Amino acid sequence: MGIFLIRNNLTNRVFVGSGLDLHGIINRHKFDLTSGSHRNKQLQSDWNELGGNHFAFEIVDELAAREGAKVDYRAELNSLEQLWLEKLQPFGERGYNEPPLTRAERLQRIAMKEKH
Repeated sequence: MGIFLIRNNLTNRVFVGSGLDLHGIINRHKFDLTSGSHRNKQLQSDWNELGGNHFAFEIVDELAAREGAKVDYRAELNSLEQLWLEKLQPFGERGYNEPPLTRAERLQRIAMKEKH
């Protein structure tokens, strides 16, 4: 489990992601991109335009399972992913991730959910 990047080798833009099964999640992203069904439309568009041979999949950080400890690995992965997002800032021209919501945007989403 850990953090991975999908790197556009021509522009150096990156997509940061995480997964409990790194090889499985990377394979899923490769499949989605190859089949044209990746949910990140900009990444999919660049993949289609430039070709998959111009992208690299990199594992940048791994978490090891700890014996005997009751650990919330999803929460740990989320925190680790946030650190990588802060470090790389893969938003806009630098990457394919969505920028984090502001406090006001998060509160607005909560309010909208409560209305429904």
